Amino acid sequence: MPTSSDGVVFRDMTLEDVPAVDALEQRLFPADAWPLHMFLSELSQHETRRYLVAERGGDIVGYAGLMCIEPIADVQTIAVVPEFEGRGIGSTLLTRLIEEARLRGAADVLLEVRADNPRAQQLYVRFGFEQIHVRRGYYRDGVDALIMRLQLGPEGALDDGAPAHAPAPHPTTEAGQA
Repeated sequence: MPTSSDGVVFRDMTLEDVPAVDALEQRLFPADAWPLHMFLSELSQHETRRYLVAERGGDIVGYAGLMCIEPIADVQTIAVVPEFEGRGIGSTLLTRLIEEARLRGAADVLLEVRADNPRAQQLYVRFGFEQIHVRRGYYRDGVDALIMRLQLGPEGALDDGAPAHAPAPHPTTEAGQA
C-alpha cells in the first residue's frame, strides 16, 4: 500500500469503507450528498468504476471515484476532509484517477466542480483541465457547475506534451457529484 510522508495510505475503496465514506459525504456535502446506496452501486460496477480512499491512522481522510466508458472518463467525486487539506491528498487522488483513466483507454477526463469553489478549480487547472461548459443551477442549492475537461494524449502526457500531474501537490474538497 503506497503511503505518503505523513502516513496517509492510498488504497481501493471497499464495501467496509462505505459507512465512513457516507458519513464524510454527509459532512462535506450536506446539500448534495450522495445517498449511501449510490456508493454501494458504484462499487459494484468494477468494469467501469474505480474508487479510492486516503486513510491515516485507520480514519478515512479523503476519497475519490472515476467512471470510465471509453473514450470518456468522468471524475464522479473527490473529497478531502478540511483538517487534511494542503497535504497533497487531493492531488494524489486526482493523479491516480487520471492514471486509471489512461489505463482504461480514455481520451478525455471530465468533471463537474462548483462555480463557488475556486480552490478546487485551481487544482484542476494545474492538472491541465479547462472549462468547457456551465450547467446552470446544477447543485441543489442553485449553484452552477463548471464542466471541465482534461484531454489525454499518448504515453502519459497531455495533448500539449505537459506532464499529466501537477508539479506541486494541493488537495481539493470536491469535484462535485455526478
